[in-house]
Amino acid sequence: MKTLNESIEVARLFQEVMQLFKHSMNKLLEETGMSAPQGMVLGLLSKKKKIKITELSHQLCLSNSTVSGIVDRLEKQKMVVRERSLDDKRVVYVSIAPNFKDMHENFHKQFEKNIQNTMSRGSEDELNKIHEGLDTLKKLLSDQPK
Repeated sequence: MKTLNESIEVARLFQEVMQLFKHSMNKLLEETGMSAPQGMVLGLLSKKKKIKITELSHQLCLSNSTVSGIVDRLEKQKMVVRERSLDDKRVVYVSIAPNFKDMHENFHKQFEKNIQNTMSRGSEDELNKIHEGLDTLKKLLSDQPK
């Protein structure tokens, strides 16, 4: 990128792609009756298995109270369970409820199928370019001074 305009164009294009991705995910989530934030919480829990609410808030860049409200709704729907730490009663962990794991796995498979269907429309060369570009962008963003 040689000019500011090219950099701005990359940022605009990335934002458009993220909006399209978000729209696609929201459509899939709507079919399950979940909101996007609920889906994000469940997505993180599927990777982390068990996580503190404060860590969940940090990972999602949301306040503790916002995440706590999302977890409240998921808990009422029996999708997650809260568990107090035995060592420190102030610490609360959240995990996917045992009876919800199968449904969550099915949702995850549907999500992967949607991604696969989208990506299958691209040629091998196009997919390689996407991968290289996203990998480069990730490295550039990771190397930013804090």
